[in-house]
Amino acid sequence: MKYQVYVIQNAEGRFYIGLSEDVAQRLSDHNRGVSKWTKSRGPWRLVWNSEAMTVGEAKKLESLLKKQKGGDGFYRMIGLRRSAGS
Repeated sequence: MKYQVYVIQNAEGRFYIGLSEDVAQRLSDHNRGVSKWTKSRGPWRLVWNSEAMTVGEAKKLESLLKKQKGGDGFYRMIGLRRSAGS
């Protein structure tokens, strides 16, 4: 199976980082309230996803992004500009 790491963002600018075999379905799940943490914080939009990789590679990348979240490294890794409020 191939997995992708993804980053979604809500209107308040909060991010959620995850991994999935089917990013489109997972985004739909987040917006339908299936995930506990994202349930009351949506709607969510996909802002970045990785290339397909093994589950081991995806877990390592997900962990790295989560460690960087909120920092300049996170924004550099996903290619987003940090907004003035961040």
